[in-house]
Amino acid sequence: MFVFKAAVVGAGTMGGEIAYTIASADIPVVLKDVDQKFVDAGLGKARSIWQGLVDSGKLSEEERDRRLGLVTGATTYDDFGDVDFVVEAVPERMDVKQHVFAELDEVTPGQAILASNTSSLSITEMAEATSRPDRVVGFHYFYPASMMRLIEVIEGEETSPETVMTAVSFAQAIRKMPIRCAEAPGFVVNRILNSAFGEVFRFQEEHDIPVEEIDKVMADSKAVPMGPFFLVDLLGLDTVAHVGRYLNECYGDRFPLHARMQALVEEGNLGAKTGKGFYEHGK
Repeated sequence: MFVFKAAVVGAGTMGGEIAYTIASADIPVVLKDVDQKFVDAGLGKARSIWQGLVDSGKLSEEERDRRLGLVTGATTYDDFGDVDFVVEAVPERMDVKQHVFAELDEVTPGQAILASNTSSLSITEMAEATSRPDRVVGFHYFYPASMMRLIEVIEGEETSPETVMTAVSFAQAIRKMPIRCAEAPGFVVNRILNSAFGEVFRFQEEHDIPVEEIDKVMADSKAVPMGPFFLVDLLGLDTVAHVGRYLNECYGDRFPLHARMQALVEEGNLGAKTGKGFYEHGK
């Protein structure tokens, strides 16, 4: 199955970047959210990435505008009647995702594939909200989606081989590197990443070392592009904490929770998107 038109539900930073990756491959895409201000923010994110290419001399202004024209902002499902592939990128809550999948099941063609950008939740449970569990699949990008090449293609219990192959082919069409994985908590990357970061979190709390010092040492080592505490600020402390709690419930103390991170989330300090997390942002 070839994807002639795609859609993204959830126009946050990740949703805007996902739309950018699709339109950059010359595939029309609808970017939908519940409020126009979120849609505008997602469109602005995509435009800013293309503008960066213009500023560096890698893209003409005409090409920037042409690609931006492939992205249609929406607050309704009116333009979903002919989409072939939908990427859901709403908050990491199963009830929210099941609600969205139930809506998508009603408004998209029967052959359309419904994919989730979830970083850890069950694809099988999301598929239960639809009449087409065989056409539901995980399609997990990594931040920033505009730069990171990897996409996890996750198979639910009823995901068909044809759906998996279409998702793999679509990932390749948008110039990404897909890896197939089974539906296990954390999938591949987050299971590895959270295991490694968990030990850093544990060490920091046990020795009460400033997070800035740990980030500097790890970044200076060139082993990682940035320190783990700065990274989770960019990803969103609420998202990271949610995944962390889920993995802790599944695997126990092999995936320790960070008390300060939990406290920051409860205070509403979620990182870069709110201006404060482990660091202060936007100065």
